[in-house]
Amino acid sequence: MPLEILSDQKPTPRISGGSRHPVFASGFSATVTAADDSISPEMTANSHSLSGALLLLLLGGCATGGQPLSDPRGLDPLERSNRAVFAFNQRIDRVLFKPAAEIYKAELPLVLRTGVSNFFHNLAEPTTILNDILQGKGRQTINDGARFAINTTLGVFGLFDVAGSLGLVHHQEDYGQTLARWGVPAGPYLVLPVFGSSNVRDAVGKLPALYLSDPLFLISDEPYLGAGRYGLLHAGFRTLHAIDLRAQLLGADPLVKIQLDPYLFLREAYRQQRLNAINDYQATEKIDPAVEEALFGD
Repeated sequence: MPLEILSDQKPTPRISGGSRHPVFASGFSATVTAADDSISPEMTANSHSLSGALLLLLLGGCATGGQPLSDPRGLDPLERSNRAVFAFNQRIDRVLFKPAAEIYKAELPLVLRTGVSNFFHNLAEPTTILNDILQGKGRQTINDGARFAINTTLGVFGLFDVAGSLGLVHHQEDYGQTLARWGVPAGPYLVLPVFGSSNVRDAVGKLPALYLSDPLFLISDEPYLGAGRYGLLHAGFRTLHAIDLRAQLLGADPLVKIQLDPYLFLREAYRQQRLNAINDYQATEKIDPAVEEALFGD
């Protein structure tokens, strides 16, 4: 999951849906992606808006030692254990994911990395299509179904985003968003090992994404590579996906590093991103005109 102004990857349009990288990111990648996605598409329309968005994020993390304006205790009753898992994820990232991502980005040309990213975006399309149907989004279902068919065939298993060049926009929906649309409460905030930021509802939603609509489920390894989902070939795809996501986020490291409490910063960024995704990135609250003028006015 990247801050598009800091990444050399071509940004993917976000019309609706959740994080562009829903599964198998490192814990760091999953949570920093939430920080990225909490900056709405509208905010990135011009430099003034982007500066204001970054200012809001920094104020949220630094003004009171990282404490959000509202008391989150009731929403984070597992904070002690969450922080322990968060620290574990950070260590794993520092030792494994980040060094591998730095080598990957340095050694592979951009065109190859773009192809890898497109490939994994395409693998997420069946999950998006199923959740389009479950949420009753008819037009979006047709759009995303056409994207998957075109990119899987003409785009050589998704390596090339042919559908995007034809005007078929990219969406991402997941089972957590569908459960939210159905009225299922989010439950307590969770930090999952390796996966990173989540909540009870989204954690439950990961299960069908991994075991029902994931095309990698169809991989059948040769006996000497291991059996099915747990073979070396399958693990290799997952590892490549995680490294590709982390490489896209290397430019976001400084933003997290300057936070007095990265755990609080990423927790609140994740919550905002999920709220935006559930509402298809439509504003649910309006900024006070005086505040908007102070932040974005000329």
